[in-house]
Amino acid sequence: MSVRFGLVGACLLASVASPALAQEDASRYPSRPIRIIVGFAAGGGNDVIARIYAQKLSEDLGQPVIVENKPGAGAIVATEYVSKAAPDGYTLLVGASGMAINQSLYAKLPYDSVRDFVAISELASFPLLMIVNASSPIKSVAELVTYAKANADKTNYATSSATFQLVTELFKQKTGAPMQAIPYKSANEMVLAVVSGQVTTTIADSGPVSPQVRSGTVRALAVTAQKRMEDFPDVPTMKEAGADVDAIIWTGIFAPKATPPGIAKKLEAEFVKIAKMPDVVARLKAIGVDAVGTSTDEFTKIIQSDIARWGDLVKSANIKIEQ
Repeated sequence: MSVRFGLVGACLLASVASPALAQEDASRYPSRPIRIIVGFAAGGGNDVIARIYAQKLSEDLGQPVIVENKPGAGAIVATEYVSKAAPDGYTLLVGASGMAINQSLYAKLPYDSVRDFVAISELASFPLLMIVNASSPIKSVAELVTYAKANADKTNYATSSATFQLVTELFKQKTGAPMQAIPYKSANEMVLAVVSGQVTTTIADSGPVSPQVRSGTVRALAVTAQKRMEDFPDVPTMKEAGADVDAIIWTGIFAPKATPPGIAKKLEAEFVKIAKMPDVVARLKAIGVDAVGTSTDEFTKIIQSDIARWGDLVKSANIKIEQ
């Protein structure tokens, strides 16, 4: 249920009419709890990142910061929800690279990833890992491709967002491996689907994957980065494994458009500061994630670049994903 507070319209008009008043609002902000909306179920990488930053933001600002999960349609449900929220700094979105990817994949979206949001800051970046069950006879990307071609009717992969699906579809295009997509609500559920043997493989972020690799319940076949991960030096890159797939994913924090500039800048400064905290860097590093912390201008340019890049890839690979 959407929460709306009294006099939002009046405050918005005032903030537009008077930069000084917007600055006054920023000086008093926040005066009540802040909600951070995550478009995926609890336990996935974006959820973990959101909770690490939310804890620090609450400590800094002296107000509760509540992480609320609204999974559905590859985060489109949550993204639309925040795009229509009151632009007062009290409803924020943790968005992922899928916000840039969705612009090309779907002919109709209920929002525009650039025009309908203030891109406050990039919070983190990370590669993806392709995994199979530890008991699977598949021990390499080449063996997965061979298996898939010989067992097209029973080879599948888990996906919970356009990002994971697009990267896997690109893998299929590059290798010719036939695999059917099976949807899940979060990256954590995707990984558990591999652990339980429900699917053949998945490409997921390192957050929920790393503990399973370390515990020996899954086998990592490749990483979608240009270089190997420090934590898993024996896992080859996709290119080393014979698949020309390269993808580094980001997670960022967004506010609805028309959020007063003073509040947006205050949030930007907070998240940039949090990203540099040694304990935050260490906690993220433990799950294979790099803390980033960019300015709004820098993050906006990254999003625009990604929209162009992923759009070109979608067209060249002729990938179509239905909502």
